Amino acid sequence: MATIADIKNEDIRFEIEECLEREDEIERFVTLFSSIDEILQDIAAAVIDGDNTLADELTQRALKDGYAAEAIMDDGLIGGMGIVGVKFRENFMFVPEVLACARAMKAGMAHIEPILAESGSESAGKVIMGTVKGDLHDIGKNLCIMMLRGAGFEVIDLGVDTSEDEFIDAVEEHEARILGMSALLTTTMPNMGITIEAFIDADIRDDVMIMVGGAPVTQEFADDMGADAYGKDALSCVALATKFAAQTNAAA
Repeated sequence: MATIADIKNEDIRFEIEECLEREDEIERFVTLFSSIDEILQDIAAAVIDGDNTLADELTQRALKDGYAAEAIMDDGLIGGMGIVGVKFRENFMFVPEVLACARAMKAGMAHIEPILAESGSESAGKVIMGTVKGDLHDIGKNLCIMMLRGAGFEVIDLGVDTSEDEFIDAVEEHEARILGMSALLTTTMPNMGITIEAFIDADIRDDVMIMVGGAPVTQEFADDMGADAYGKDALSCVALATKFAAQTNAAA
């Protein structure tokens, strides 16, 4: 069984020991980082530190050394952003730091995306994302979008203050089967339910899997609103989208 001592990068070990509290998340990241080479751990650490120059240099070095673009993306860049997402959720990290981490991930992805495009990698699926009507907060949503795109999804970002009609129009226009809604204010959370009701009224509720998230959102609330799933953070968002994509592809 992997232990934290198996992780060579001391910054990663520190992040797991000091910032992660949930046993399932500790186990997840210990398993990930203990199983990958040190340079991929270093890439993840550069992302967590918000060091875009180092993330850029290490990504290029890993590619030159023969590491697969997918491994660099999944284990290094997305792995690092996974810890960023947890730290943001638990208030160990705030918006300016998250934005710096996002720039670091983008610096690495600038070298990865052309390789994936050239290889003809198929999209994992289409996801519509938006913050609900009346809510202008988007940092959590943007973190989810970044990780979804890194995981191979085509994401249509509707931005903030998104009405139920805008969600419906986007789903129909792009023929998307997955929809994500975010809310940060308790006063705007009910608009998630209003949007779901609008999909029912439009007779297309069964055509789309709806996931909801945001700081005040809970599993109980998601169930009451009739959502298909609740995601507590960006990692959960990607996991849910991946599961939904597999379900819709199997049903096709």
